[in-house]
Amino acid sequence: MKLTSLAAVLIATSICSAADLTGHWVARQEGPGGQVRETSLWLKSDGDRVTGYISTRMGDSPIADGKVEGDRISFAVITDAFDITGRNEYTGVVTADGIQMRMPAFGRGGRGQGRAGAPPEALFKRISTEEPKPLPPPPPKVSLPAAKNVPYNGLAKTPPMGWNSWNQFRAQVSDKLVRDSADAMVRNGMKDAGYLYVNIDDTWQGKRDEHGNLQPNDRFPDMKALGDYIHSKGLKFGLYSSPGPKTCAGYEGSFQHEEQDARAFAAWGVDYLKYDWCSGRTAYEPASMAAAFARMGQALLDSGRPMVYSFSAALPKAPEWAFAAGGNLWRTGSFRDNYASMATDGFDNQAGLEKFAGPGHWNDPDMLHVGQGGMNETEYRTHFSLWCLLAAPLLAGNDVRDIPAAILAILTNRDAIAIDQDPLGKQGSRLKKDGDTEIWSRPLAGGAVAIGLFNRGEAPVTITVKAGDVTWKQFSKLRDLWAHTDVEAKDGAYSAEVPAHGVLLLRATGK
Repeated sequence: MKLTSLAAVLIATSICSAADLTGHWVARQEGPGGQVRETSLWLKSDGDRVTGYISTRMGDSPIADGKVEGDRISFAVITDAFDITGRNEYTGVVTADGIQMRMPAFGRGGRGQGRAGAPPEALFKRISTEEPKPLPPPPPKVSLPAAKNVPYNGLAKTPPMGWNSWNQFRAQVSDKLVRDSADAMVRNGMKDAGYLYVNIDDTWQGKRDEHGNLQPNDRFPDMKALGDYIHSKGLKFGLYSSPGPKTCAGYEGSFQHEEQDARAFAAWGVDYLKYDWCSGRTAYEPASMAAAFARMGQALLDSGRPMVYSFSAALPKAPEWAFAAGGNLWRTGSFRDNYASMATDGFDNQAGLEKFAGPGHWNDPDMLHVGQGGMNETEYRTHFSLWCLLAAPLLAGNDVRDIPAAILAILTNRDAIAIDQDPLGKQGSRLKKDGDTEIWSRPLAGGAVAIGLFNRGEAPVTITVKAGDVTWKQFSKLRDLWAHTDVEAKDGAYSAEVPAHGVLLLRATGK
């Protein structure tokens, strides 16, 4: 064995000893936008047991069930903070270079994941052998008085349409990227199709100044100028915050600064606020959730500038209280960019929520993944069709600066969008389910009905819809909204072959 190899083995053996794991370990990861995220492990070894805590920009979390077996280390973090709930497992390998740690793929929409959905990894290097200090007890949670009803702001008479930065860009979002995306939405026809909101999601925030005023970070040098630019394109400007001290990505939240932040948003020209619960769990008693959202809802009204108010995170029973708290839309689902996840969220989790939707208040099964690469064109048409039948907000999440023609055709299908934006404001519902086939319908203004024939199976199948399914004796007119052609019913019924994971979207009138 070479001396260098023997030395490496001896070093690794030394590091693997339980005592050697005691200390402060740090991992620094560079994100796609050049931002560096630092995560710390404070560990103390006792034989084959390890205790301590993990520190991120979101805060400190104690580790549980820590153990070392040879060169392997594992522990769990159990938390009720942010959108990370339950038990999150960490596993790592101790080497001569440090601890190569595999972190959990946690949170809404895969927060913490790479694009492919794999849990991220990081190399932790020890910077000191100092033992971890005891964590201070968490601050007491705030208990707010019962929420008072927030008056309706008069906005979102139809489901909001636009673009959101999170799904594609996460912490890569910047002033230039937002401006370029706004330009692209005008150029590629998305604006003309109804996509008006340009929404910056998490990671735009910097620190508060000495007066408590929230400042944007270096990637956003002038929010007012950015808002003015978006408005100059005939578009609307959206931002993101949280009721808690930190956002889902660990940036500055609006906790105890609601009125101040609402005034800042108004001064910047913001037209839409997405408000994500996240660390609200650490700050408020569970019974204060509605009041915490209402607090910002009233602050937005008092700011003097109309702003659509969107509640994010799948909040308990949100459809029952969110509109009274000032919300125009509220999350009712979360899914990843693959067919199985989308289908579970869209078909299974949304059924039965239709009674809570209407002009000014909408169920939100989550942002669109159309064009991000996890589904094929057939599946994206299904995704888009179902969201239109659900009267869902249509917030594109792909890179709009360079959209393939087939994807742009899905996002700008005027016939399908007309279903989503129908002024009657009735959310669709499931009429029939037979194995892998489902028929959904949505009543439309003027007496028409939108009908979706869905095939959740793995092979093509013929699906039949009868006029009697939607209360008519006969169809008087049927139009295929993806083929953009009229089709003919026979004997009061229409049958068509629907591809695997596919849809036939119809607009029907009857007699």
